[in-house]
This record gives sequence, C-alpha cells and structure tokens, in this order.
Amino acid sequence: MRSRARHAVLALTGAALAGAPLAVAAPAAAASGTIVVDRGGPARTLPFTAGRDGEAVISFAASAPGVSWAREGAESAVVSIAVDGRHVTDLVVPSSEPVDRSLGLGHVRKGDHEVTLRFAKGSAPAAARVRLGRTRVRMPADATALRHAPVVVGRTGWPFGDPYQNATTDTPLLAWHETRPAATPGHRVIEYSMVWSNEDGGTDTPALLARWGRTTDIEWVYRVEVDESGERVAGTAVYQAPLHLTFQFTGRFEGDHPVLQTCTENNNMCDVVSPDPPLRFLLDASRTRPPGRAREAVMDRDPWTYRVAAQELVREGKIERPSDPATREAGDPRTYLFAEFAKTTGAPTAWGSAPGVALGVRLKADPSTLYRSDHGRPDWSAERDGAVATTVELPQGTAMSDIASIEALRRPVGLGDNGAPATVTSINRGFFLDDAYLPQPSGVSWQGSVTLTRENPSAVLWRPGLT
Repeated sequence: MRSRARHAVLALTGAALAGAPLAVAAPAAAASGTIVVDRGGPARTLPFTAGRDGEAVISFAASAPGVSWAREGAESAVVSIAVDGRHVTDLVVPSSEPVDRSLGLGHVRKGDHEVTLRFAKGSAPAAARVRLGRTRVRMPADATALRHAPVVVGRTGWPFGDPYQNATTDTPLLAWHETRPAATPGHRVIEYSMVWSNEDGGTDTPALLARWGRTTDIEWVYRVEVDESGERVAGTAVYQAPLHLTFQFTGRFEGDHPVLQTCTENNNMCDVVSPDPPLRFLLDASRTRPPGRAREAVMDRDPWTYRVAAQELVREGKIERPSDPATREAGDPRTYLFAEFAKTTGAPTAWGSAPGVALGVRLKADPSTLYRSDHGRPDWSAERDGAVATTVELPQGTAMSDIASIEALRRPVGLGDNGAPATVTSINRGFFLDDAYLPQPSGVSWQGSVTLTRENPSAVLWRPGLT
C-alpha cells in the first residue's frame, strides 16, 4: 500500500569549515588566487592533493560581471564543477558582487586530484564571465555530516519543462544539518535542510512573509541514522516527498550521498531522477543551525540570501506597487520589519482551534494604528512553538527609530478557541533591509515572559530602551 501511494505521488508530480586545508596548486591564468571562467573559453583546472581519504569541499568568493538576479536575461552564470572528470556539482552565480560560497566535492581518495570548472549551459545571455576569488579546497576533520549530505538534482519539469530552470528561479542557496540522538545508544540521526531562493508553488508570497518571515523556501530534505563509526544504518534513510510526505529512500547513492531531485514547484523531493538532468547541487552542509534559533537564522548568517530572495520577487512581479501595508499583497521587502520571537503554547481548556501568535507594531507618528504581521488573517499567525520568524509590513520609509512599540497578539487560527495560553519569552532580532536588500543591524532585542490568554490576548513586549 505504501509503495502504491509513493508511486502515485511521483506520477502526480511528474517526477566555516574546521579542518586542515589540502595542498592546492594555483591554476594557470589565475591572478592573486582568482580563477576566471569565460563563456566559450577553456575549462580551468585546480590540482589538489588529499592527505587522506575523505570528503572534500571547495570554497570561493563568486561573482559574474553583468549578472543580476533581478533582471530577466541576466539572472545568473552557471559553472559546472567536476573532480577527476566526474561531474559533482554546479554553481549558480546570481550576482556581480562577490559572494562567499562553499560546495561539496564528494568523497576523494588519498592522493592527487584535479577540479575542472567550466562555463556551463543555462547561463543567462548577459553572463560572459565568472570570477572565483580566494579559491581553495579543504578536507574537514569531522566529515560525517558531509559524507551523507544529499546530492539534489535540479528541477527539470520533465518531460516538458525547462531543465535549466534552477538557474533562473527557485535556485538552491544554502544547506545545513542538524543531529539528535537515535534510539540506539551511540547512534545519531542526521537531518539535512536547504534554502531555495523562492518557491513557484505552495505557500504564496504574502503568507510566506507573515507565517515564515521570509520569501525563500526552507525544507528538510533528507534524514538518516548513522552508527558510532558514521556508517549509514540500513533502512533508516528517508526524504521529504511531494505533498510533504515522508518516504523511505530507495534511490541510488554516490558513495554515501543519496541522489534526490527537486520534483515539485514547492521544492519537495523525488528519489526517481529524470533522464539526463543537466544541473545538480552538492551544497556544503557542514554547518548547523544556531541553538535556540529559528531556521531563518541560517539566512541571517549569509545575508546575501535576503538580496537574492528580494530580487526574485522584483523580477517575477510579485510585489505590489506602490507598497501598502493596509493590503494583504506583498510589498517592497524593504518596508518590512523582519522579526524573530520565541513562544510556547500551554494546555487547552476547551474545544476549538489552537491559538497562534502574531506581532503588532505601533509607530510614534500614529500610535493608534496597529500594523499586524498576520494582516488580520487568523491562519497567518504563528501556531508552531519555539523560535519563529515573521515580518510586519510598515509604511514606506519607516526606520527603527520610528517604532513606538512591538506587541504580541494571541488569536485562534481557526474556528473556536481551545483556551490554551501562549507565552512569549523573547524577541531575538528585528531588522529592516537596506537599499540593496541586505539586512541592517538588528535594532530589537527583548527577554522576558508574557502570557497571553483568551481574556488578555495582547501585551506590549518592547519599547525603545526596553530590553
């Protein structure tokens, strides 16, 4: 029955590293450690020597003159990366400004190897060159997480879609892993997650901003149990399939790397890969989420991801003009307060819907107006517990100094009210994006404990000078 359901879903969809650096030789035509890859030019090679068997990672500051993720026809340049002649990953470069990137090279044996970098098909017409500054190859000391990281094949929409679509939309940006103890003593469960620049299907843009505090898509991708020596435990590998179902992984491995494919417009996975897909992504998943923080904290660590996300909205026409916080449509991302807060929900006392929590902002110029993160929609508040991210749309030009207060607002997410209290214990950060869509320093921080109830559903959490 499970097998039939699995294949039915597939049919519906259509299918800062710690470690010693390896010895790296400077490639020909590289100046000051920069590798230049040109459209129509020769492939560039990077020899390196592995001091032991293990997982290797390549990192660089990547830029492509004339490229902008915000402009149609100039979205990105693509570099294909091979090790010893084997295609291992691709790099989508969405910016003319250098951005630090890190990619897995897979398992290598002790000895001499060669990385080959080619300007690849799928690059935008405006793209002609890629610069890779400070290029180096490393082998982390503890590579268990890298060893089992998934290879994610690009979305192709096979058989009628664009096989290079991840070079212009929903491109993979970041990956990370999280671990927890398994039921068997000494074993661990490793879960891998990824950040995409957006999602063409699934949650719409206004709801993403309200419910998740971003317009990227963040999904867990693959989960596996490993034993004390880091070996995969047979039968434990699962992945997030279409419709957000969890299926056992039955696809192929490259070493210990499962090969999956983004096969839906909301970036769920299939373990059946379409024929001859041109793009594949082995992102460096060695980092993990900061403890006690929302998943969006991985974006805060790489602020360029906010710019790429905003530029995709601009290019795809997903922003209302002019921005108006009185409507539920998505406005200019620079008009939003990007906030993260922590909450817990108590036990219900009646039948009905569980409460969500939204944030409200009042401005000094008009404290009678309350700008809500949920835009008045109950299902746009945050029902999940722990650290959660949201945004509050404000009038264009609002700065942190204009904010009079930030409030927590309890509201049932559906019919009825089950009476459960919601306790808010922190605001972890609050920032605006600058003119270039990059996060400004956080201007909000608060620690405490405020309990919201059916009788007292709102409370002020923060005012200027209150921490």
